[in-house]
Amino acid sequence: MLFKNKVVLVTGGSSGLGFAIAEAFASQGADLIITGRRQPQLDEAVSRLGGNVTAVCADISSPAELAELFSHISAVHGRIDVLIANAGMGEIEPLGAITEAGFDRAFATNVKGTTFTVQGALSLMGEGGSVVIIGSTASINPGPGLSVYGATKAALRALVRSWILDIRGSGVRINLLSPGPVNTESLRNVLGENAQQVINALSEKSTLGRIGEAHEIGQTALFLASDASSYINGTELFADGGASQV
Repeated sequence: MLFKNKVVLVTGGSSGLGFAIAEAFASQGADLIITGRRQPQLDEAVSRLGGNVTAVCADISSPAELAELFSHISAVHGRIDVLIANAGMGEIEPLGAITEAGFDRAFATNVKGTTFTVQGALSLMGEGGSVVIIGSTASINPGPGLSVYGATKAALRALVRSWILDIRGSGVRINLLSPGPVNTESLRNVLGENAQQVINALSEKSTLGRIGEAHEIGQTALFLASDASSYINGTELFADGGASQV
């Protein structure tokens, strides 16, 4: 699973799972591009990652910013070998408290943004290219307050089923990587003051007795993007310690 001289784009790569995934590819020699919405975070991420890494400030919910991103990659690299469509967001809004603004934010980023990220990247990809979309086990088990977030991740599953037919014969693979709960700062921020109590409860659901670590998702992304998974296409791989299987 070496990526030396491979051009790899990781959206939302400046923090959390995205950073861990970017770190995995950087460690394997990739020519890495990361995106995010905040330049200071991107600058810090580039400094921490080292190696051949560049950052482009871009919001995937903006088609104009995506167009600038792909124009830059085309001019500098001429191609994309691997796309990790990781950028996304979620908010806890239970039924009765769902807001139009929250609904629109989730679908604009997670569904529209991912759609046009993949579509834009495909024009720069060729035989052997790999797209890995970061989903979530919320696609099948969203839990309370996460109905809208879960719906956006379920939408990605439906999109991938169609997309692999649309690009049949292109030599490009598209797969979903759907993590369960992962021990990141963003998870703890969402859970608030009850974070550890909730994490303990989530750990009990896992057949491994714990939630995931970010580097484990990074390693799984490496596998799905690499030639080691060359016969895997259109699948949703759950990385959740077995919780979704029992």
